[in-house]
Amino acid sequence: QDYLLRNFELYRLESAYQIRLDLVDVIRRVRPVVRYTVASEAGDEGFETGEVVKTAFSGWARMALELVSNVDIVKVAPPRLGENHPAQVLADLCIDLEKCGEGIRKEWNYLGEYDNLFLLAIDAQRITNGNDSMPGNEQLRLPDEEDPSFPNRYGVVAVRGCMILQVRDETGNILSDLGVPKDAKEIGTKRFFRVALDPSQYAMDAGEPNGLKLYEALNLVVRRHGRENNFRAVLETIRGLMEGSGSIDRTIPSWLQPVLLGYGNSSSASYKSKTIRSYASRTAGVSPIDAFLDYGDTFLDDEHLIASFPGYKVMIDDSFEPESRPFRVKYKVKVIDSPNNETQGNVEARSYPFPKYSAGNSVRFTPVQVEAVRSGLIPGLTLVVGPPGTGKSDCAVQIIANLFHSYPTQRTVIITHSNTALNDLFQKVMERGDINERFMIRLGSGERDLKTESTHDFTKMGRVAHTMERRALLLECVQKLSESLGVSGSGERGADGSPSYTCETAEYFFERHVKMQIAKFENAMVSADTGLDVFEAFPFKKYCLGSKNPRPLTVQEARSLLSEVADVFKELADYRPLELLRSLRQRTDYLLTKQARIVAMTCTHAAIARSQLIDLGFQYDNLVMEEAGQMLEVETFIPLLLQKGEADNTAASQSRLKRISLIGDHNQLPPVIKNRSFSTYSNLDQSLFRRLVRIGVPYIELNKQGRARAEIAKLYSWRYSDLGDLPHVLESSKFQNSNAGFAYTHQMINVENFKDQGETTPTAYFYQNLGEAEYAVALFQYMVLIGYPSDKISILTTYNGQKELIHDILIQRCGPGTPLGNVYPGAVSTVDHYQGQQNDFVILSLVRTSSVGHIRDIRRLVVGVSRARLGLYVVCRSNIFSACHELRSTMAQFEDKPQKLQIVIGEHYPPQRRQNDPLPDERMFEVKDVEHLGSIVHELQEQMIRTEQETTPAR
Repeated sequence: QDYLLRNFELYRLESAYQIRLDLVDVIRRVRPVVRYTVASEAGDEGFETGEVVKTAFSGWARMALELVSNVDIVKVAPPRLGENHPAQVLADLCIDLEKCGEGIRKEWNYLGEYDNLFLLAIDAQRITNGNDSMPGNEQLRLPDEEDPSFPNRYGVVAVRGCMILQVRDETGNILSDLGVPKDAKEIGTKRFFRVALDPSQYAMDAGEPNGLKLYEALNLVVRRHGRENNFRAVLETIRGLMEGSGSIDRTIPSWLQPVLLGYGNSSSASYKSKTIRSYASRTAGVSPIDAFLDYGDTFLDDEHLIASFPGYKVMIDDSFEPESRPFRVKYKVKVIDSPNNETQGNVEARSYPFPKYSAGNSVRFTPVQVEAVRSGLIPGLTLVVGPPGTGKSDCAVQIIANLFHSYPTQRTVIITHSNTALNDLFQKVMERGDINERFMIRLGSGERDLKTESTHDFTKMGRVAHTMERRALLLECVQKLSESLGVSGSGERGADGSPSYTCETAEYFFERHVKMQIAKFENAMVSADTGLDVFEAFPFKKYCLGSKNPRPLTVQEARSLLSEVADVFKELADYRPLELLRSLRQRTDYLLTKQARIVAMTCTHAAIARSQLIDLGFQYDNLVMEEAGQMLEVETFIPLLLQKGEADNTAASQSRLKRISLIGDHNQLPPVIKNRSFSTYSNLDQSLFRRLVRIGVPYIELNKQGRARAEIAKLYSWRYSDLGDLPHVLESSKFQNSNAGFAYTHQMINVENFKDQGETTPTAYFYQNLGEAEYAVALFQYMVLIGYPSDKISILTTYNGQKELIHDILIQRCGPGTPLGNVYPGAVSTVDHYQGQQNDFVILSLVRTSSVGHIRDIRRLVVGVSRARLGLYVVCRSNIFSACHELRSTMAQFEDKPQKLQIVIGEHYPPQRRQNDPLPDERMFEVKDVEHLGSIVHELQEQMIRTEQETTPAR
């Protein structure tokens, strides 16, 4: 209870602070003003003309719209027994998207059931000027989000929250229904929302004089980004857990509870511990640790297998004859660890055929990665620390695939912090080709950005559509098989030519006809002599081989064809319940709880969906969590509780959860906390992953990176115990070639004041540096003009203010009507938001000129310098950052290079020069400052224009 209560209070306070930040930002952007209009009204003595005063908005905000009409309260349900507030308060509101661009209109159209909105009442006549927080002292003035006078300065009367229940367009079409296609066309620009208001707040308002008139004054609706806006679901989930905390003991495995609460032996949940050995030996569905485990395609060949267990004696029992051994095989491996480190452990391996038409794993895993995969297969808690570029995602994908193939009756849940990471992981699992897509579901709104070759999306509705299409295809196969055997004729088909079979009748057909034919064939194979013609004895010649002429058919080929026929009926048996379930919701629930074996969602969606999953009886056996170092502790905790314990209604105590794999990096950025007080004094930014590492839970740290050049990797490898490079980093021409047009692959470029100013703050904490922004954009232009692909370049910075400034300059320099019309970088982002992503070339702006700022946190610097594969160019005030003790280990590595940008004249992308090739001094050129770089870019643009004019034929 104490653990949950602490998390509840801290999350509630942090959510309230984030909401205030977002509302303050929106109110500042919309700029409320008083607008006077003249109106005429009919009176007893004719028309009377008067002046009407109203609040208008002179600015605009992406996340806010003015309401078209007053909020209409449509239902106030009577209180429930024992309560003093209404059971439900419903209201209608309307917005108009006519003035919104296509992108913003699409964002508003994505709003759906259970999304939260905020309604604001703003009266511009109440606006007062001045910040009263620190009168007479501009330097100590509080930022707007902390200033108690902010509502008076902007005329904010009230803020009320609501939750969307239904969305309709102008013709009354319900856009929030479960079965509405995501590409459905909305009619008109107006959207009508049926929302649920807060009943407690409504009761408080009703108790005040004229309190309900407040709802008539609401004139602005504000939405928030999806992830931040799911606070309500998380809080309700935590509160529900506190009210029923007894069931947590039966949901969380007994071997995990002491470790989670930080008492007892911190190693007790590790796969090598006595606790886990005992648990594995007595638990159904779990193989003993020293038994053969199915590693599938983890190993590419025998040599890879042997190299993956250094210090072990490896014996491979090959079941194939040398001449018939396939090009690639899979392995079941039994590892017997030595009881002490003085003797050698033993590894026994058995090979079996690799499936056809499957890409499978192509990664040559290192021994440490293989240990991580092994730990993920064994019951218990697996912690994998993955430095940048060490293949964390590849390990996660291999663990998921091995669990899928090793335990056909078990379900695995995939959790990540961001939709981007989840989609990346999901796509990698799909690309393997050995997991049927019908067993995979992706929950949450981020699925719309998932790119796969499937004909249907991976939402629950998409999986139903895919299943029904697959069912129709298989029933057509059954119909053709039946017609080939003479059991039925083409005349029995439907009027539209559809098959006459259902899943139920197909099962009868299989039992009465197909199985009998297979049995006859097998009996003939057993009793016949070697001269039997297999082709003539094969019962399904017409169906499987069509009208082909008789040809030699081996027994093995015949049995393979029979297996394919049996698989058709086996798959149809799984679809039979869908013929009984008629509603879309029933079918989606069935697929989620009965058929899906890999279910993916973000940690935020896990909190949203938990109550529904519990009600459906959802169960899972394995949990694989990526980006665990970026999640709040409670966001990691909730995915452990997405099911009831196996004995929730009895006195017994048992959890179905068998394996938990947490994969992350505590040396990179922690969870994002907006209120510094909660980070400093309450440790709210400490993830569960980091806490477990700190208390001594054994972890596996990946030790070979394959992302960046060796010299770039050295900028952050000192933060890890033994981080080295994979062979391809040292041998591949991609990493051995230089960066065309640059003397160095990485460089720190000193930028002095530009137009007599360094860092500026237009508003509190909104840091900008015009000189660095101009330099970063000019450097991007230079790279594009000498041939670099624009999408291979990312511009990163450490502050949101600088990101916005870079965006504005890019529009001016590279927007429509410029020589580089509409050529933009692959990404312009902050370091914090770019964690988990990478690009070939990165331009990094550190912004600050008076102090180091928040990059003093070395974890932020590690993320910043580890995003680049081939080239990293840091623009900053070098003396500020070089003098910082915390950053010294990284910054010192730039000091052997000049602090002015060194470019190479006459080179173009792709590079031809090797890094170690001597470079004549006459080809080297030093860029003095941002204006000098701008003149070089201008000359290159003029040259490009002249070249285009010369190559364009005259009309």
